[in-house]
Amino acid sequence: MSPFDVIKPIRVILSEDKELYSSIKNIFGFYPGNIFLYKLAFRHKSLAKELNNGTRISNERLEYLGDAILSAVVADYLFKMFPVKDEGFLTEMRSRIVSRASLNKLSQKLGLDKLILVSSEGNNVYKSMKGDAFEAVMGAIYLDKGYQFTRKVLIEKVILQHFDLEELENNDTNYKSRLIEWSQREKHSVEFVTLSEVGHGYTKQYVVEILIDKQPFGKGRDFSIKGAEQNAAMKTLIELDITKG
Repeated sequence: MSPFDVIKPIRVILSEDKELYSSIKNIFGFYPGNIFLYKLAFRHKSLAKELNNGTRISNERLEYLGDAILSAVVADYLFKMFPVKDEGFLTEMRSRIVSRASLNKLSQKLGLDKLILVSSEGNNVYKSMKGDAFEAVMGAIYLDKGYQFTRKVLIEKVILQHFDLEELENNDTNYKSRLIEWSQREKHSVEFVTLSEVGHGYTKQYVVEILIDKQPFGKGRDFSIKGAEQNAAMKTLIELDITKG
């Protein structure tokens, strides 16, 4: 054991951020180097910190970086795990792993949601903040430890422990794709129409309606247009009684 291996736990115990150090160690199996990056990763934009020059900082930039790292690692992992599958299959599998709904659930399962600093006035409407925080943490790990270390953490601590690829492959939850495939097979036209935007700022939601052969069917509402389309497609599939088709 090197002296550094002894010094680091002592430094953690004496740090004012010892709870965050311990949380990262318990969840991902390592102690952070630059703890500031991880503190920033859990700072939601609703509680952005203002610097002396007027700049407001939150986890949004780390989220952007982490999203790219996560997508690259998952794409590479799936490419090697499924050597004969085509691009469409790999893209769909990746989207199921890195979707906002999937990352929200993952973040909660890991306990990352308990570490997020968010405004108490509206934390119930920030529907993507859990998944956003997960991506921001991946960005923090990348800047702190490098790509190969981040890749190792993602594969060993996330993908292998929290995703069943066989189950994921057989679980078709892309309602929009299923509806489009049905419409093409049955020779029907299908349109996704954004009817309105409700609310503003962090609370803004989109309302989407589906038209089949110009006739209105399901409506969906979500904080993103893609999410609203999925909700509308799910309701339409139920209405058409083709949920298993």
